[in-house]
Amino acid sequence: MTGDPIDMQARLRAALPSGWFADKAPVLSALLGGLADVWAWLYALLAYVRLQTRIATATDGWLDLIARDYGGQAWAREKGETDDAFRTRTMRNLQRLRGTRAALVAGLTTLTGRTPKVFEPAHASDTGGLGSIGLGWNTAGGWGSLMLPYQCFVTAYRPAGGGIANTGGWGGIGSTLAIGGWNTGALQYGDARLVEGQVTDAQILATVADCMPAATIAWTALTN
Repeated sequence: MTGDPIDMQARLRAALPSGWFADKAPVLSALLGGLADVWAWLYALLAYVRLQTRIATATDGWLDLIARDYGGQAWAREKGETDDAFRTRTMRNLQRLRGTRAALVAGLTTLTGRTPKVFEPAHASDTGGLGSIGLGWNTAGGWGSLMLPYQCFVTAYRPAGGGIANTGGWGGIGSTLAIGGWNTGALQYGDARLVEGQVTDAQILATVADCMPAATIAWTALTN
């Protein structure tokens, strides 16, 4: 295999003067083997370094550094997130549209998997009008106002949680993890920190702020 110790030793032997050394000289083999190991390590290191120069191939902590350079802590790797998933999310953040209503909806939908509601009080399509289609008591439309320029109201939905792994739920009769009791079985006191890979409220709010244009306000409500 190119670059491994056997390959490097063969390359070193090929550079020796012909006829000077026996083919199976043990001392020479040991010497060349030691040098070949070093060169093989350097070759592997260079291959690894080359991968870290592009987002498409970067791995480990180097991928974290790239994401931090572009998005700071807001783009940090989530708990348990793999390199491939983290890379995909970083590339999506780099290419995502910003500064428009469509960008806000797309950003939140991508993050949470649920489409948010956006209401602009100065937008007739959102408010509807008396005697026109688009306005119904408690059904469609809303109170409009021109006193709230460059502002909107956003209802962002938290993603449907997957629960805590290997733990039964309250009143979960009939499930495979429903059997348990005090100090025994698949029961424990839950905590939001135990939910793997969950989207936090802070991430949702950060996405809203990241998608909004400058000098605008998005009054945001978070709900399940």
